[in-house]
Amino acid sequence: MFGRRRGMESAGSVDSQRTATLTLPPTARLLSCRVLDTVHQPIRQARFEVTDPIGRRVVSGETDPYGGFTAAMPEGEYRLAVTAEGYAPFHGAMLVGDPAQLGTAEIILDAVEPPRLPKPGHWELDPSHSSIGFAARHIGFARINGRFNTFAGAVRIADRMEESSMHVIIDATSIDTGLRLRDDHLRSADFLDAARHPTVEFYSERFIHRSGSRWAVAGALTLHGVSRSVTLDTQYLGNGTGLEGEPRAACRATAELNREDFTLNWQSMLAAGVAAIGAGVEVALDVQIVHKA
Repeated sequence: MFGRRRGMESAGSVDSQRTATLTLPPTARLLSCRVLDTVHQPIRQARFEVTDPIGRRVVSGETDPYGGFTAAMPEGEYRLAVTAEGYAPFHGAMLVGDPAQLGTAEIILDAVEPPRLPKPGHWELDPSHSSIGFAARHIGFARINGRFNTFAGAVRIADRMEESSMHVIIDATSIDTGLRLRDDHLRSADFLDAARHPTVEFYSERFIHRSGSRWAVAGALTLHGVSRSVTLDTQYLGNGTGLEGEPRAACRATAELNREDFTLNWQSMLAAGVAAIGAGVEVALDVQIVHKA
């Protein structure tokens, strides 16, 4: 499985029978694996991570179109984790450099059923079990994290999930970064201008199934009086029953925004020419919704 050299075909050339040789450093060994499903079809873009015995990451990445990955590393014992959307994860130990394990290892992942979708009807966002957070870069290297404390929302689940819709409204004055002086500045005309634009709103236009439990929720975000198209990268987490017997469902959604797209252009430059606050804003929503009769 592991060796000092590995030959590779030169695909797509007239010299396709000739091989190229990968030369490794004297202390390096080669880890070569293919990730397959139960009918031995390759799983592309599966995520893998190799760690040493004390949990430090050695190498990570995604499988190629043929489900393979190859990495050079020192001889020794490692842990390998492989995950792919719609499949049960793999975790195992391996010995890199073992002469008895030459060649390419095959890792078989079992398919798993995606979570059952919520039943059609009207659902409401539960603020007490949900959060809307954000993070922005500060002085070029630090991150400032915040959240909105007051919001409401409704989701209409259609017979076809793709035809569902969602509306979320956020109280702009409820912004909270843990520092009152900073929060007052964010509410001011320099940023949200909450006196003139007291709400932030998102209306979805369509739900798009990507794979497994992954969905894209596309819609319009209105912030600071400006509307822009935004797509939420969403993972559906499943549904169940609350403490009072009420049907519930949950998801996590993320998006990356550029505040300047919404005319939030205030900026202060530091002496070294570094922006005090970066233009990019990462948004994360952890949402539970409750079915309404």
